[in-house]
Amino acid sequence: MAALVPVLFALLAAFSNALATVLQRRAALTVPRSRGFRPSLVWDLLRRPIWLVGMAAVVVAGAGQAAALATGPLALVQPLFVLELPIALLLASLIARRGLPPAVWAAVAGVVCGLGLALVAAAPSGEDIHVSLARWMPVLAACVGTVLALAAAGLRRPVGMARAGCLGAATAVSYALTAALMKDAMYVLDTGGITGFLTAWQTYAFAAAGVAAVLLLEHAMQGGPLVASQPALTLGDAAVSLTLGVLLYREELRTGGWWVLPQVIGVSLVVGGVLVLARRGARTRPDG
Repeated sequence: MAALVPVLFALLAAFSNALATVLQRRAALTVPRSRGFRPSLVWDLLRRPIWLVGMAAVVVAGAGQAAALATGPLALVQPLFVLELPIALLLASLIARRGLPPAVWAAVAGVVCGLGLALVAAAPSGEDIHVSLARWMPVLAACVGTVLALAAAGLRRPVGMARAGCLGAATAVSYALTAALMKDAMYVLDTGGITGFLTAWQTYAFAAAGVAAVLLLEHAMQGGPLVASQPALTLGDAAVSLTLGVLLYREELRTGGWWVLPQVIGVSLVVGGVLVLARRGARTRPDG
């Protein structure tokens, strides 16, 4: 039963994030597009009530994610956020009062079943619950460098597939880094109380990474079609999070014997489903 706790919290966070994505995308497309990185974009969005509701959903998602990371391994919690895409598409369809074709329902089933199959077969398990600064430093440098390179590459390109894909990938790395830092900050909260939490560098690092992720996400949504940004974001977050879980927290995946086969099948179903859903999302107007 205890093993289900992080899964339930992660599912709550995934639903809240999906709702936030739908609302924020509707808001993001009501403000002027920018050719470069525009921090004032957030100021424009603050004047849209629907964006504020979306940010409230982000807060709920953050609380659920923190609880999930405090009780389960990063390699289990973050891949569950792949479910954001099918949930977001279903919510957008409900808001627009449009039905979904059988192919989309099949893709949703593929994502859900594939994710379940892959996670059951991999059986992620946690080892370390705290990461030393020495182990953090090279990972932080690599993640920050990757985000800056992807963001710069995306912002140099005109609105379109390349721009959206690069910014979506940069957002994915930022989200994965935020989760990894948040997990360490939850350990500090558990062992050092609120004082330790408020004085820990991890707390301010995950807050900064989270803000960067939100800002990058808004630019990715404006940067081009969903079919380019969403797969990069959804699959990138899961892949980077798995990597960080193994490198930082020494989490283990079951890879011996025949367990690899269902993992490959599950991942293939997820990737195929995400691509189908992203193409569907690209053809769906967020305003209905």
